Amino acid sequence: MEETNKKSQVRRIFDSISHRYDFLNHFLSAGVDLYWRKKAIKLTGMTSKSILLDIACGTGDFAITAKKSGVEEIYGADLSFNMLSLFSKKADWIRGKSVESVAEFLPFKDSSFTNITVAFGVRNFYDIPQAFRSFSRILSLNGKVTVLEFRLPTNSVVRNFYLFYFNKVLPFIGRLISNDKEAYTYLPESVGEFDRKVDLPAIFKECGFSKVEKYSLTFGLTQVVIAEK
Repeated sequence: MEETNKKSQVRRIFDSISHRYDFLNHFLSAGVDLYWRKKAIKLTGMTSKSILLDIACGTGDFAITAKKSGVEEIYGADLSFNMLSLFSKKADWIRGKSVESVAEFLPFKDSSFTNITVAFGVRNFYDIPQAFRSFSRILSLNGKVTVLEFRLPTNSVVRNFYLFYFNKVLPFIGRLISNDKEAYTYLPESVGEFDRKVDLPAIFKECGFSKVEKYSLTFGLTQVVIAEK
């Protein structure tokens, strides 16, 4: 029941805000989200020979960043049909298909990809270990998962500013622009809960990944976790 409720909530929220998603992402992060994606791709070391699946792909910003970095074969997967529609329009040059799917059950053959990326989407999974085991199945040997995700900064000054912005400013602006009351209250709530309960490197190791690296970006506002099969 909890699984069904979370899937329905996430799908409804992202279907609802899809038309304003890009603008709000760039506006609310002051454009820093573009740097985060570029840095994550660079840290992973993708090349023109990489075969990438972007999970929780949204409208395609991570896929577009990977393409600009030289990756040629890219696929997208997302739970939201509206997001995938925008992904297909923005990234019609992609040599690969976009599919409507949850991360826990991916409709791809074993060892199909060299790389998987997830930007700000892991906290929306209903079963993170199951999703990571699914990632491992479809990755080739030595393949990598790159997760870009928010976190709560450890520095008290930065943390207090971050919490004020996330809990007060972001929901107000998000509701004003997107006309969705739930979407931009769900974001700070999900980030706070995720940071308290989820240790990404530990889960990756529990799911059989052999090497896990973690990087902190922009005063600890975001983390990049790279796990190798």
